[in-house]
Amino acid sequence: MSGQWQEQVSLKPYNTFGIDVKARYFTQAHNDEDVRRALAQAAAQGVPVLVIGGGSNLLLTADVQALVLRMASSGLRIVSDDGQRVVVEAEAGEPWHPFVEWSLAQGLAGLENLSLIPGTVGAAPMQNIGAYGVEIKDVFVGLTALDRQTGALREFDLEECQFAYRDSVFKRHPGRWLILRVRFALSRVLHAHLDYGPVRQRLSEQGISNPTAQNVSDAICSIRREKLPDPVELGNAGSFFKNPVVAGVLADKIRVQHPGLVAYPQADGQFKLAAGWLIEQAGWKGHREGDAGVHRLQSLVLVNYGHATGLQLHQLAQKIQADILERFGVTLEMEPNLY
Repeated sequence: MSGQWQEQVSLKPYNTFGIDVKARYFTQAHNDEDVRRALAQAAAQGVPVLVIGGGSNLLLTADVQALVLRMASSGLRIVSDDGQRVVVEAEAGEPWHPFVEWSLAQGLAGLENLSLIPGTVGAAPMQNIGAYGVEIKDVFVGLTALDRQTGALREFDLEECQFAYRDSVFKRHPGRWLILRVRFALSRVLHAHLDYGPVRQRLSEQGISNPTAQNVSDAICSIRREKLPDPVELGNAGSFFKNPVVAGVLADKIRVQHPGLVAYPQADGQFKLAAGWLIEQAGWKGHREGDAGVHRLQSLVLVNYGHATGLQLHQLAQKIQADILERFGVTLEMEPNLY
């Protein structure tokens, strides 16, 4: 094997759950050339490839019998600036939150609601990350991806990415596209999104009536730190389940038994239910089985208390899914990718 490949490498430092499994082979790509070289070598050797970024949307349930290719490319740049609309480009390996901080330091608004989300820029479009009323698709301009089937580069615009709730064409075709860099349209004028969650309340408590983008980011960071455990201190992958979207008939049925149901009406007449609320109502909040558990403050987050295996966390998730289906008739879908 190439000298750049390491063998039997622990992936514990490379996934936010802190699952200690081994990669048969491991290498990091710092540029497009590294990516092409690694893929070519793997193809020549008949070795499958698992591409990872920050490992923040990944649940590893066994040793990875493949080449784990970690995207470690770096680079942030302003592509165009007309005085108000500014297009910025970030390499796939850039950590997400430092990228948000960089954009704020440039006086640019648009990413502030997506502050403190773990992971990398390249992984963000995969599941159309979102928080506090903003999703990637709202600020997305385009991206450059490598077609792993043909080796050709392709540019994707907003429509071609087929973004949906925590979904995209890249997630629906795993292994086909490797995202190399992403472009976003930001603004020198803040168009604040403050009506989702307790953001406006937090700003009001701080006496801020006319917030800057930095103010919004700071408020959201404060809220997230209170609600969500830091993966450095307690292994987790953030929200473990998607908020399910159900028919109005089912939402009404649940509401009869549970008047406090947290449900958001959708344009098509369906309702998006708060998965965390369902899980909490079912009594799973703070539940623990060995070192696998549900966070004591946020029932949407599964945590590794130290030595849980990915299999144990997956089994706990399946128990929760079965219980929610039985109690409410609602199917919960996992957010992290299972490997």
